[in-house]
Amino acid sequence: MTRQPSNTASTGRHDPSPLAALDPSGLLMLSHALFACAEQSEIVRLVMGHVSALGPYHAEAGYLVTGHGLARVPGHDAGAPKADDAQMKDLNEADGSVSLPERSWTWAFGLRGAGGLLGYILVSSRSGPDEKGRFLLSTLVGLASAALSLTVTRAAQHDKAGELSQVRTERDTALVQLDTMRSQLHLQETVHETLARVAARGGGEAAITQALYELTGLSALVEDRFGNLRSWAGPDRPDPYPVRSSTYQEGMLQQIAREPGPVRVKNRLIALVRPRGDVLGVLALEDPEATADEHTRFALDHARRSLAQELMHTRELAEAELRLRRQLIDDLLEGTDETSAYARAEAVGHDLQRTHYVVVVHWPGNASDDSFTRAVEQATATSVTRPLITRRGDRMVLLTEARPDDNAVYTALAHELGAPDGAIGVSTRCDSPNGIPRCYREALRALEVRQNSRQRSGTTFFDDLGLYRILGPGNDLRELEDFVREWLGRLIDYDAEHDTELVETLSRYFDCGGNYDDAAAALTVHRSTLRYRLQRIREISDHDLADVDTRLNLQVATRVWKIILGGRR
Repeated sequence: MTRQPSNTASTGRHDPSPLAALDPSGLLMLSHALFACAEQSEIVRLVMGHVSALGPYHAEAGYLVTGHGLARVPGHDAGAPKADDAQMKDLNEADGSVSLPERSWTWAFGLRGAGGLLGYILVSSRSGPDEKGRFLLSTLVGLASAALSLTVTRAAQHDKAGELSQVRTERDTALVQLDTMRSQLHLQETVHETLARVAARGGGEAAITQALYELTGLSALVEDRFGNLRSWAGPDRPDPYPVRSSTYQEGMLQQIAREPGPVRVKNRLIALVRPRGDVLGVLALEDPEATADEHTRFALDHARRSLAQELMHTRELAEAELRLRRQLIDDLLEGTDETSAYARAEAVGHDLQRTHYVVVVHWPGNASDDSFTRAVEQATATSVTRPLITRRGDRMVLLTEARPDDNAVYTALAHELGAPDGAIGVSTRCDSPNGIPRCYREALRALEVRQNSRQRSGTTFFDDLGLYRILGPGNDLRELEDFVREWLGRLIDYDAEHDTELVETLSRYFDCGGNYDDAAAALTVHRSTLRYRLQRIREISDHDLADVDTRLNLQVATRVWKIILGGRR
């Protein structure tokens, strides 16, 4: 490095900006003064005077090694706490901590040359230095050591040009190292400031990926722990993105986890994102030419830490939302205030004003598996919204806007889980939060009927249960009324409108075991009149009286209508 002649005198001004940019800590300028000194004490005083320029530090004392041991260099603050010289001797020529009154941190930095210890610089601070501070203090001590070594060499072997040349070489090497360190520090500060700006602007993982690409010039990407692409910045993005097998993915993650830093896997340099030990994904650089250097690795590692904070924050928000959604559906299944339910649903982005269905899913052996929960949620999600979902014992319970399409959900789950042994129960339509507990019981009834039937796997809708809707425990009057309306509603309405007795006719017909003569006698009508009425019943109800299941449901419905409902129209 050569010093250009100054034109300060001609211009009358001095612009320190270029020098300050090259030498922000003043170490380069100080090195020229140090190596120009011929007196060791002057070197120590210069170094002590520059300590405070490096940060919140203070030089408490300086020492030089003499024939009688350590000698304090005069010139430090007279009002500063006195270091105990005995403590310095106890260091036994090693670096170490020194106790001083009213000082939180004090450290003795050894000044060493080729012949061993040359002296000490005693530095204090309110707290220990960070990584940058240690670098600067170590560099300052290194410069002081080199300058002291130079004076020793000059004094002891002034006439040996070879050794003087060696010292100059060491000095030049130290300056080159200082320049290299300064460049590295500048690059590291650039990485830190760039990612800090991204965080300050609220940038997510896409912004972090873009920043890493701009810092390194290599395409950057983020994948989740399963190998799915989350974001990409830079050229040559694969389309379609390759899909890895789960076995390969797990093996790769285990390989990376065994190393402390970024790991090269084929053409990629990969860093694992795992805050608190949980693997949330990977951050990688595409590097087919293997050009990544220490600066690239530093940028990747720093971006990985920023991404870990971002993904952890995202996970915490998702977990909080999931808890709120589960609490909401749990309360809805038990019964809760409608006004509160609407407000809480809106807070988690779910519209309770729409029509809903309750779905209960049971798949043996998957009750506590999180992948089962994800599979159920994906299989029942619509393009508009995802369902509310919770776990009840060994069953998953969902509140969804879309009525499952026949066996579509069952088929999707059987394929995803690789097991066909599951069963699903689906309720009738629910138009308000107050009806959700009833629909939950309906879905449970449908599931129970499915699991106790000959074909235990598949989907059963409460609408299709027929007589089984009222055979189980826990039926209320509304369920009985709904059953009667389903099978006799048209006849009841026709009797009310035309003042006929078709429901009573059907009831007596069933009571007489389907015998025309007995039924006609019980109704006190002619046999042809009974035949006419039964034909009208077939036409109005659209039921086939010859079908065994239909006859059973109609007979039970007439019994419920007459005995439990009292023949109400």
